[in-house]
Amino acid sequence: MTSDDDRFFALAMRLAERGLGRSWPNPAVGAVLVREEQYPLVAGRGWTQDGGMPHAETVALEAAGGRAKDATLYVTLEPCAHHGRTPPCADAIIAAGISRVVVGHRDPDNRVSGAGFSRLREAGIEVVNGAANFEKALYWLNAGHVLRQTENRPFVQLKLALGADGLIAPGDGGAPQWVTGPAARAHGHLLRARADAILVGRGTVLADDPALTCRLPGMAGRSPVRVVADSALRTETGAKLFRDLPDVPLWFVSASSVDEDRADVLRAAGAEIVAVGGKTDQSGIEPGALLNALAGRGITRLLVEGGPKIAGAFLNAGLIDEAVIFESDKRVGARGLKPFHEQGLDALTGTQEFSPVEHRMFGSDRMTVYRRDVIPKEIMIDP
Repeated sequence: MTSDDDRFFALAMRLAERGLGRSWPNPAVGAVLVREEQYPLVAGRGWTQDGGMPHAETVALEAAGGRAKDATLYVTLEPCAHHGRTPPCADAIIAAGISRVVVGHRDPDNRVSGAGFSRLREAGIEVVNGAANFEKALYWLNAGHVLRQTENRPFVQLKLALGADGLIAPGDGGAPQWVTGPAARAHGHLLRARADAILVGRGTVLADDPALTCRLPGMAGRSPVRVVADSALRTETGAKLFRDLPDVPLWFVSASSVDEDRADVLRAAGAEIVAVGGKTDQSGIEPGALLNALAGRGITRLLVEGGPKIAGAFLNAGLIDEAVIFESDKRVGARGLKPFHEQGLDALTGTQEFSPVEHRMFGSDRMTVYRRDVIPKEIMIDP
C-alpha cells in the first residue's frame, strides 16, 4: 500500500457513504478507478445506486469506458461473483482489463465470501488489502450489511435527546417538546437520511404524533421507511404518519395474532403489516424478533427514535450498536423521563461495552457518539 492507495481508498469510502439509506437491501459500496499517467488520474467513480442497482463497480466502469484498461480499482467491499439481480462484478472487472484491485474486506454473504477475490486472482489481477489503515471506519461503514449477513439483523443506531438533567422531554399529547436547538435537530434529520428505516413505538406516536420523515431541504426523497412497533395494531389512521403515503413507506410490526379488522384498516390506509409474533403485553414486541423480521425485508440500517421504553428494551437485549446522544444545556424538569425507561444514561455510558468515538457541538447542544468496540476479524481480507 502507498500513500496514493490510502488517498484513493479513502475517496472510495466517502463515495460509499452516499449510498447509506438508499442502497438496501445491498450494501453501500464505493469504487474509484485510477490510471497512472504523468500523475494518478481518476478515470471513473461510482457508488451503489438506489435499491442496490447498479453496483458501484459497474457505475465506475461505465464512467471510465476504455480508460479502465490497466487501471487500479479501489473498492470498499469484495466484488460479487454470483448472478443475482445483476451479473457478477468480478467478471466485469476482468473484462475491463483492470490490472490491480485495492479492496476493503471480504463480503460475508455466503454467495460471495472469498469467491470474488479468487476469481480476480485466477484472472491474473493483483488483489491488495486496502483496509489496513481504515479497519474500524470500514467496518462501521459496512456494519449494516455485515450484521444482516452474520446475525440476521440490521445495524441499530439509537438517537436520544436529553436535557441537562439527563431526562427526555415528554410529548404533549400530539406534539413533540424540543429540548435541543434547530442545528442539533437538523443533524438528527441527517441520521434519518442515512438510515434504511426508522423505528418508534406506538407510545411515541400517541405522545408526539411524528411524521418521521427527513425534512432537510432537498432531501425529502431520502426519508427512511417508517416502522411502528404496535403489537395489537391500535394506531389510528389520523396520525401524521399516514399523510406521506405512499411516497414514504409505513410498516407496522405486530404480534402474530391480531385483530384482522384492525390490520385491514391500516392496510386500506396504505400501511403494511409485518407480523413477527412475540409478546402482546406492556413489554411489547421482543427486539430480536423485530430485527429479524426487518432484516428479512432487506433493512440493513435501523435508526431507533422511540421513547424510553423501546430504548430500554433494545439496550437490555444488547442490540444497540451505536448511540447518538444529544445533550442540551436546558433542564427538562419534573415531567422528564429517564432515557432507558427506569434507567438513566449511565446504563449505556457507564458500561465497558460502549466507548465515545465522536464529540460535536451544535450551538449549545453537545452530541456524543458511542459505539460497541467490535470488529469481526473473520471478514477482513488477508494482506
